[in-house]
Amino acid sequence: MQPGTDIAIIGAGAAGLMASVWAARTLRASGLPVHVAAYDGAARIGAKILVAGGGRCNVTHDIVTEAAYAGSSRHAVRNVLGRFGVADTVRFFAELGVELKREETGKLFPVTDDARSVLSALRSAVDDSGASVVHPWRVRTLRRTDTGFEIEGEAGRIAAKRVIVATGGKSLPRSGSDGAGYDFVKGLGHRVTETFPALVPLVLKTGHWSLTLPGLTLPATMEVRSGTGKRLVSFTDSTLFTHFGLSGPAVLDVSRYYSAARRADEGAGLFASWLPGTTREELDLTLQSLGKTSPPRALQELGIPERMARALCTAVGIVNTESGAALTREARRSLVDALLASPLPVVGDRGYTYAEVTAGGVPLDEVRLDTMESRLCPGLHLCGEILDVDGRIGGYNFQWAWASGFVAGRGAATAGN
Repeated sequence: MQPGTDIAIIGAGAAGLMASVWAARTLRASGLPVHVAAYDGAARIGAKILVAGGGRCNVTHDIVTEAAYAGSSRHAVRNVLGRFGVADTVRFFAELGVELKREETGKLFPVTDDARSVLSALRSAVDDSGASVVHPWRVRTLRRTDTGFEIEGEAGRIAAKRVIVATGGKSLPRSGSDGAGYDFVKGLGHRVTETFPALVPLVLKTGHWSLTLPGLTLPATMEVRSGTGKRLVSFTDSTLFTHFGLSGPAVLDVSRYYSAARRADEGAGLFASWLPGTTREELDLTLQSLGKTSPPRALQELGIPERMARALCTAVGIVNTESGAALTREARRSLVDALLASPLPVVGDRGYTYAEVTAGGVPLDEVRLDTMESRLCPGLHLCGEILDVDGRIGGYNFQWAWASGFVAGRGAATAGN
């Protein structure tokens, strides 16, 4: 067996690097020796950081509350987020030489517009703290011992007094996320709720009119409804038409809620309003007063792109060249439905390969929120995506990684000291 360490972190992504920094800093501040190491199977760590935000890395959001997250109880999420908030994140990266800028959407990016500056700063922070990152060193098994834990990997076995599991979920598997962490924690007594892709593009049924519009974008409201028609959740943001279905912020945000709804209710469905904020009454009155204006032309004047206007009219059986005055009441109502409550025949999603995050994981009620230590296996701490917490698009998942990594790192370093 190789020489042991006091704190071993499994996974060196955003949460794992953060945990490494704060575990080592906390030990050093207490005058204790720093024996902290993170183990990762990737040849090049930080792949998710490097691809986030189109290669710019959306570090966080200007306002982050528990309302932006799903999975575990929002009260528990708020408890963890409150221990390392947005201001703390901004200050932390500023001290590392990474200044952040706010964009109109509220997203915070490095002023360099380069994710490499974020990863480089984190790697430097780990080095400066006295911790180390060992890679490629893929962990195969994790088991409890009388004195702590034994970790077995490609290069042998090591002993650790405490372990922080920061392996992430299953999203973007090419980055190294293979879901192995779930097996580790289940082997130590934890429950893992059902996992599925979140923040993922949706695939529509072949032949749907929208599939003729790849590349087109516009604001839209995506709404999930139960089988009885109850409105469950909605998001309004930019939507992208693709050759397979739909993507863009509104679709990514709603995807996990749609998937969860379908798991509970096979009759649940997804509907789109292509004119957010417009009421049925307003639109119906507009369509009644078209006169000689053709419906496609009228829709363009309302902000619907020409190609989409023609596709929508064709889909509901309206001849593109006829005048608005010729519309029957039935045709008018069909067009209103298609514009404001368009049923989307979702047949699936693009899977973990294209998902930005994994929904599901270890429930927060199985960890102590002030240290992220397991309530079931003393000495084991968890942080990041392996927990049953997933946020909206826009930097929220990184903020969860920074906050939970901070709490886990400090918690592991202070426990028993």
